[in-house]
Amino acid sequence: MNLKGKTIVLGITGGIAAYKMPNVAHALAKAGANVHVLMTKNATEFITPLVFETLTNNRCIVDTFDRNFQYDVAHVS
Repeated sequence: MNLKGKTIVLGITGGIAAYKMPNVAHALAKAGANVHVLMTKNATEFITPLVFETLTNNRCIVDTFDRNFQYDVAHVS
């Protein structure tokens, strides 16, 4: 499967299936996708955001209102 040029957002919640998501994120990234991970706070009880940041080379978003994150939005119309 070739996902080069595709962007995929994974939403991970605090269920037991969260432990399977690193394999999914890794497979998508290996196929060439630009993978972004969003986690609920409860999901971080099963697996840490650092795992996803390492696998995807993108920052893992946990806090919706993180004021220290710089978004790169060129233009919104």
